[in-house]
Amino acid sequence: MKLKSHLALAFLISVVCIIGFSLMSLWISDHKIVQFDTIVISAIQGMESPALTSVMKFFTFIGSAPFVIVMSFGILFFLYKVLKHRVELILFIASILGSAALNTLLKHLFHRIRPNLHRIIDIGGFSFPSGHAMNAFSVYVIITFLLWRHIPRKWGRTLLILFSFFMILAIGVSRIYLGVHYPSDIVGGYFASGFWLAIAIWTFQFYKEKRNKVRHYAN
Repeated sequence: MKLKSHLALAFLISVVCIIGFSLMSLWISDHKIVQFDTIVISAIQGMESPALTSVMKFFTFIGSAPFVIVMSFGILFFLYKVLKHRVELILFIASILGSAALNTLLKHLFHRIRPNLHRIIDIGGFSFPSGHAMNAFSVYVIITFLLWRHIPRKWGRTLLILFSFFMILAIGVSRIYLGVHYPSDIVGGYFASGFWLAIAIWTFQFYKEKRNKVRHYAN
């Protein structure tokens, strides 16, 4: 029953994410989301200040590929040496690398040009979906998933969720503030990464439950 509930939840999340991403990409193609992007960009960039720019550059650095790679090695070491996880290493690697590969594929599929309204930093490549948004979503959601059962207190789990939510949101907002992404790029990135993580976690839970059953019958 536990396996069925896990699979049903993962399937539901994947369906919601693929529908959300499909709608977002359709609205972008039909230019029906221009007003939404414009309003959000104006609101976020309207708060510009030297201090806030430094903060946003910090968060965008945290969401960059080089930082994620370095952090991932640290997390892998922690999972292997401290928590003594083995199978979880595969889930973490598959989640991060799969999300990065999916982002590259989708960027070349949609070929959306980056906004050119008010650029604070300069960057090349296509815009949709946001790689930083997908990186942030993948890393912090999978960290939350893997650490959840190791935190005994409810307040500790609540802090973990709030921290992950804050980091995902801050990194996404930083890309809008710095003028290198539309808000729809960020939302689309969250949906795309959510879909991939739902599939990865579904596969992980299925394998883990089946392996536990085999061990139970063997004993």
